[in-house]
Amino acid sequence: MSEARTPAQIEADIRSRREQLAVTLDEIGVRLHPSTIAGDAKAKVASAVDRTAGRAFVAVNRTVSDVKAQFVGEDGAPRVERIVPVALLAVGLVGLLAMSSARKRRD
Repeated sequence: MSEARTPAQIEADIRSRREQLAVTLDEIGVRLHPSTIAGDAKAKVASAVDRTAGRAFVAVNRTVSDVKAQFVGEDGAPRVERIVPVALLAVGLVGLLAMSSARKRRD
């Protein structure tokens, strides 16, 4: 059987439980405080933005690498057979835009 507890032991037990309850209530108060909730929300948003920005960076970096691979060989030398047609196309488009703009000004 268990031994009978003294009133002093019971009071000490009650005092200990009160202290534990006070600590628990303080923790709940901190967790439910509006500034804590807002801080947690900000942290979650910042984390999501960082992840999204990281994914976007990886995607853009991959795309740039793919485009670069089209115009530069593995040895780092430019691939003239691909650069010249693209350059001619770009010059042609700029010329067409310039002619179109000049016509609009005359009219």
